Amino acid sequence: MTWFDESRLDDEMALGAADLRLRTLAESGARVRRAADDAAEATAVAVARAQDSRPRAVIAAGPDSRLLRAVLEPWCPVPFVAWPGNGLPGWAGALDLVVILAPVGSDTGTASCAAEAVRRGCQVVIACPPDSLVAEHADGRWTTQLPTTTDDQLATAVVMLSYLHRVGLGPEADADSVAQALDDVAIACSPHRDLSINPAKMLAISLADATPLVWGGSVLAARAARRIAESIRRASGRTALAADAEHLLPVLEATRARDVFDDPFADPSGGDLRPVLVVLDDGSDDPVAREQRGRLRAAADGRGVRIETLTSEASTEVARYASLLLTGTYAAEYLRLGLVEG
Repeated sequence: MTWFDESRLDDEMALGAADLRLRTLAESGARVRRAADDAAEATAVAVARAQDSRPRAVIAAGPDSRLLRAVLEPWCPVPFVAWPGNGLPGWAGALDLVVILAPVGSDTGTASCAAEAVRRGCQVVIACPPDSLVAEHADGRWTTQLPTTTDDQLATAVVMLSYLHRVGLGPEADADSVAQALDDVAIACSPHRDLSINPAKMLAISLADATPLVWGGSVLAARAARRIAESIRRASGRTALAADAEHLLPVLEATRARDVFDDPFADPSGGDLRPVLVVLDDGSDDPVAREQRGRLRAAADGRGVRIETLTSEASTEVARYASLLLTGTYAAEYLRLGLVEG
């Protein structure tokens, strides 16, 4: 039987056992700064090369293209396509810009995609480790490589997004603002910060006896929701669902309403955990998202379902995404720490 011991979240010995995972999270901001510094010179060269022309279209290629799509799709002033599968669209050619993220640099599919872009004469900007398999296949006359030394997907994406912003193809994604947002989360969610004032530890406690339903209204918040749900499943081995409002509403509406006269120690659900609604609020004022958020909250309130809200006051969309994602990932790690076999 597994149960949650919240005292472990402030226990030095228990926290010490999770030190490596928590330290990796705490260093997220440092990885973003280091990646930006490593690629600064190459980024300047790429920006100078792109000053006199605007591509017909931007193609984000490779399996890591989905994060770029979440950021660029609502903003990019030219046609934008995310192509996470093998190869490139049939129409891609010399008038188009292909951008590729390869944090690890050893993926054969990404290497093949880069080689195809070079063969077709596309403009190519790729963020990857130097001297890697992908870097070797991306070498070409119209290729600019942004060298990275981390396998952190977010840090690698920030390098690419900073370039795209400077050439007018993407929103602001300043590395310093993203790194600062990550540092702020690392301080607020530090293992040495008492659970009474630690948002990640408090969220972990809320998740301990519940099935998380994670929702984000904007495109980036929805992506963060999926990543957080994945972290929760990996950390706990339990169900965690991230989905659009129309898919979460039936789950909430099917939940048995909480009765104030229920025995708090009884298990009327036969062992099933009640849901908890986790709302990721990145400050988006989109009317559709606002309406969906209201419907989710009303459904949860009507059935006595707990609502947890994560917010971010970071200055840019990418920084707010990074902040929400890191807070939720910290909560997943604290959930892992508190779950014990007994």
